[in-house]
Amino acid sequence: MLADFEVAHGIGAKLDALEVPWVVVGSVASSLLGDPRATADLDLVADLRGAHVREFCRSIADDYYVDEDTARWATSTRRSFNVIHQATVTKIDIFCCKADPLSRAQLQRRVFHQVAGKSTPVLAPEDAILQKLRWLQELGTSERQWRDALGILRVRWDVLDREYLEIQARDNGLDELLRKLIAERESS
Repeated sequence: MLADFEVAHGIGAKLDALEVPWVVVGSVASSLLGDPRATADLDLVADLRGAHVREFCRSIADDYYVDEDTARWATSTRRSFNVIHQATVTKIDIFCCKADPLSRAQLQRRVFHQVAGKSTPVLAPEDAILQKLRWLQELGTSERQWRDALGILRVRWDVLDREYLEIQARDNGLDELLRKLIAERESS
């Protein structure tokens, strides 16, 4: 996982130079916040916009493969694109931050962890749980997303902002999933 963070730091430095907020999400974030597990790639959310695309792609071109047209499409549709670190063949999925309040909160509430000697922005645990529940809702079912959310809930239970978690779950149609998740935590 340290190699993943080193790659994240490389991309993050380029985003920082463009003053684009970013955060580590997905299984790498849930492994840091909850129960560690192996992952095939690295997920970032970034507030990357069309005006950033050309400079971002040029700034990473020596070390990463990126298709500029795909990156431009992703920023215009607020979807994702990937870049591949050529030396390690690590794939990084970059999700362009959407405009909804929960997505915006991911960037505003990010927390910084010291990883590989560098300050790394990672989702706040509450937002990581909500993100996993949102993906679970979109996928219909995913044991992996459920286990990740449950792991964060178990590990971080004593420090979670439960009021924020419950309000955001309710406001985003995730309250039933959150109730089931909490019930499973309490029964295990």
